[in-house]
Amino acid sequence: MNPPILIRRLGLLGLVCLWLANGWAVAADPGNGVSEYQLKAAYLYNFTKFTDWPANAFATTNAPIIIGIIGEDPFGPPLDETVRGELVNHRPLRIKRLGTDAELRGCQVVFISRSEADRLPAVLGVLAGRPVLTVSDINGFAQRGGMVNLRLVSKSVKMEVNPMAAKAAGLKISSKLLQLAAIVETAAPTSTLKP
Repeated sequence: MNPPILIRRLGLLGLVCLWLANGWAVAADPGNGVSEYQLKAAYLYNFTKFTDWPANAFATTNAPIIIGIIGEDPFGPPLDETVRGELVNHRPLRIKRLGTDAELRGCQVVFISRSEADRLPAVLGVLAGRPVLTVSDINGFAQRGGMVNLRLVSKSVKMEVNPMAAKAAGLKISSKLLQLAAIVETAAPTSTLKP
């Protein structure tokens, strides 16, 4: 079976429980068939299952959950394959490659690529106070006001979560997910846009 599909079907919590129970982890290693960004794609998909958005995060009751990528796309087709045909809370998932900061506001999840590291304060400022789960693998992302940082440590992906930033955006991250993450507590960024 295709590794991204296997990871998606088992689910993040199922995999992590299996990893912990057996004392092993799926490493981000092309030698075992799972690349770093295939694993991170599975994490992005699973974050949609363990995050609650307020009703105003969606234009309609059946609007899709949009996962946006700002900057260079490190995922390529594996992210599209991971979410293809999936529903979360009766909502389809869509991937959108974003070209402008204005497009950020139409997403429920935004992955901020490493190529945007120099612009991180501006990107987080555009999203400040909006019900958008921010995810990145930029060093220090959660400490700088991002919500979820996916760090590669010894070929394994580790999560850092900033629940204060998520709460400031009106999001609720499941306690099950928080138990699996290193918690970072810093203030959420402030908006750079006028209302």
